[in-house]
Amino acid sequence: MARQKITEVLKTGRTLVSDGAWGTFLQKKGLKPGECPELWCIDKRSDVLDVAKGYIDAGADMVETNSFGGNSFKLSHYGLADRAFEINEASASISREAAGDDKWVIASIGPTGEMLVTEEVTEEELYDSFKTQALAFEKAGADAACIETMSDIGEAVEAIKAVKDNTNLEIICTFTFEKTVKGEYRTMMGVDPIAAMTASIEAGADIVGANCGNGIERMIEIVAIMRSVNKDIPILVHANAGLPKSIDGKDVFPETPEEMAEAAPRLAKAGANIIGGCCGTTPAHIKAIKESLL
Repeated sequence: MARQKITEVLKTGRTLVSDGAWGTFLQKKGLKPGECPELWCIDKRSDVLDVAKGYIDAGADMVETNSFGGNSFKLSHYGLADRAFEINEASASISREAAGDDKWVIASIGPTGEMLVTEEVTEEELYDSFKTQALAFEKAGADAACIETMSDIGEAVEAIKAVKDNTNLEIICTFTFEKTVKGEYRTMMGVDPIAAMTASIEAGADIVGANCGNGIERMIEIVAIMRSVNKDIPILVHANAGLPKSIDGKDVFPETPEEMAEAAPRLAKAGANIIGGCCGTTPAHIKAIKESLL
């Protein structure tokens, strides 16, 4: 039996739970500074599979892929640009195995690090890079592309178009917002939540939202802003485990699983349809969030 589309399930009123952080767990498994995380999908498949399984076992309804930096621009720093399709296909294959037949794979597409505004890259070059990822994800059985941590509308739109034009994957697009001294939320490029959401929907996104940058409390505010102008579009939130604190030169995310779980129902009430974690979150956080939403 084929899985329902994520958006179809959300129409029933069900709140879904996504996964949590990936990078920290790969680091615990031995990923070294300067090493390509995405290459682990080929060289250390079992370790990547273990991360994905950890979230599925914790109760996540969907799991991402180890492909956040899998675009050709990021991979070129490691001399791997020509292996982009292979690496992204492997990433989706691993998460598909972990998710089984009844959970969803939302394949991660992160920013390229290239700037349209300074003409470091063209729209066509961005489109082609994202197209490669999207085709690889679909071939390996992903259900959706999760375009995430975006700050520039132009780049996000090219990613959405590349997925929409070339695959049947559902499209999620999230931006990362920071709270300004004026109390407003903006991306690094100055984009506010309403503009980000509106542009994403117009480009063809099925689900929009926010990830990283903030703990759940601030995500509640961001979701409320989005809901103030659009009551219908599904919203996904991948919140950090609180705001980071620097301890001995390292960023530490302070929120416990219990603290995130306490706030999760309030985030759902504000209008979030899919709730998961970003930096600092673990399977324990996801398990607690899942239980709080039952």
